[in-house]
Amino acid sequence: MKRRKIICLLISTFFILSLLTISVSADTGPKPSVHVSFENMGDGIYYATLLSKNDSTGPFSVWDGNEDEAWHSGNDRYDESTPEEIWRAFVEYKDKDGYYFLQGTVWEVGKDKELAWTYYPPKSFKVLIYNPENETFLVSDVCEKYAFDSYFTAKIDGESISVRRSYKWGLEVASLLARILITIAIEIGIALAFAFRNKKELLVLVIANTTTQIILNVILNIINFNSGQRAFVVGYILLEIAVFVIEAVLYTLLMRRLAEKPKPIWRYPLYALVANLSSFGIGLLIARIIPGIF
Repeated sequence: MKRRKIICLLISTFFILSLLTISVSADTGPKPSVHVSFENMGDGIYYATLLSKNDSTGPFSVWDGNEDEAWHSGNDRYDESTPEEIWRAFVEYKDKDGYYFLQGTVWEVGKDKELAWTYYPPKSFKVLIYNPENETFLVSDVCEKYAFDSYFTAKIDGESISVRRSYKWGLEVASLLARILITIAIEIGIALAFAFRNKKELLVLVIANTTTQIILNVILNIINFNSGQRAFVVGYILLEIAVFVIEAVLYTLLMRRLAEKPKPIWRYPLYALVANLSSFGIGLLIARIIPGIF
């Protein structure tokens, strides 16, 4: 019994400390993004970017003319960046509506036919494509970011580009299911460490976790679609607190009643705390490794 208490205490301490090492701020949670898929693009080499209405967003900004700060492969500081001749072509491009090319935002799209700006994308932008073979540009009309993760399809038709919204509902549902399954797996693993092994106890855990995680993730998906980064992070924290309270009460009332040998009453809310801290902390870590899953 003492050994189990020590194990539970160590697990609690580890996960609480690991969570505290994560800065829960606007820069650690999921980031807004803009994804553009290209249709009718040839098999040659093409480069693309999003021209921004503003002259900066996040770490990206218009080149100030200082060669030491030129983000291209000819500069030793950015030798893994865009080829210099491609970079200079984008820098010299002049948009008729005054939209800006921002450094560090060029994608080679000829192979994958996709552009993904996943860190502080512009809210108002144009899609710009460059063909280095004949040194020509194609530019779209003005587009607006419409969701936390905005998806577009750019169709090339001769010398013009038409861009339409193409939100990937299937991908979002798959990500939602992945989050729920990962969270339940984590919390069941913690339950076993807390010596909750009775079938009825585990059934309560699965039902309670499934229900709360579906509600949590559906609400977060709505916030994710409609609101910005801060709203998502704040909502995430507040909803996790609410889930902890609900689960702590349910576990204390139901699991103790169904257990063959009821455990000390303190173990049920402690389990709920450790399980939710663990899934929250691991979720943030996974979000940094696999953006879009959490």
